[in-house]
Amino acid sequence: MTSETDLVIIGGGPAGCAAAVMAASVGLTSTIIEPRARLGGALWRIATIDNALGGHRTGPDLAAAVLADVERAAPDIVHAAVTRIDATDHSVSVTLASGRQIKGKHAIVATGVAPIQPHDAPWIMATTPMRLSPLWDADAAGAVGQTWLVLGADRPLGTFLRANPALDVKLLVPHPPSDSYKTDEVADDPRVTLIPVDALMVDDDLVAQPGNLRGDQTFTNIGVAPVAIHGLVHDADGYCPIEGQHPRVHIAGDLRSSRGQRVQTAMGSGAEAALSAYYAGRS
Repeated sequence: MTSETDLVIIGGGPAGCAAAVMAASVGLTSTIIEPRARLGGALWRIATIDNALGGHRTGPDLAAAVLADVERAAPDIVHAAVTRIDATDHSVSVTLASGRQIKGKHAIVATGVAPIQPHDAPWIMATTPMRLSPLWDADAAGAVGQTWLVLGADRPLGTFLRANPALDVKLLVPHPPSDSYKTDEVADDPRVTLIPVDALMVDDDLVAQPGNLRGDQTFTNIGVAPVAIHGLVHDADGYCPIEGQHPRVHIAGDLRSSRGQRVQTAMGSGAEAALSAYYAGRS
């Protein structure tokens, strides 16, 4: 089964939602393809925001406002996974896991990033592959009086602590020396023990060596990796820069590069991508 639209938007996070709203404002029809049950992406897990316009200070508050705007824009929404994207001189075809195809005059790809797991980090050796919950999904209500083992010192660590300034929790944070520049925000917080290590061994019981580090709960906070789909041009790190893609394929949000991964820049890039498609169709 094939359906057609002006603009196929792959990813329903901040960038994809902004693209749909901008598309509607210039008269383009759009279809958002998002595998998760609700739009908003990373916004739902950001406990505190201090770098976005509009007066919203938590991710869920901003997500609610974004979804209201998306509802007014009235794009088609398809909850499904995408397996590949193919572009020709005249259109773009997006194939879903079910085999269904959605075609558009242009496509915006805003699939974002996903948390890196321990077995994918070069400085961590795990006895078996493991999947840990990212720190951004941690439930602060269950942390009182606990010690948590947090693998990596990525910036969600600072966000978690800012959002819970009085939370009684101890965080053991082994991290590679190369990530020390990320720790300035949390270095003076007495709840945090920063542990620079060149290498870390994690066994099946989630005990980390050196130091016999153990927590009541263990989380990954190593960083993120791009979620690209087949048919895109990507760099050595897996990101998909705007340059080099087919003219009918526009990249938005965190998938562009590891720099500038912020809500405000993601939303701006989604709107800009929609405008690029609009003006390309008028030339």
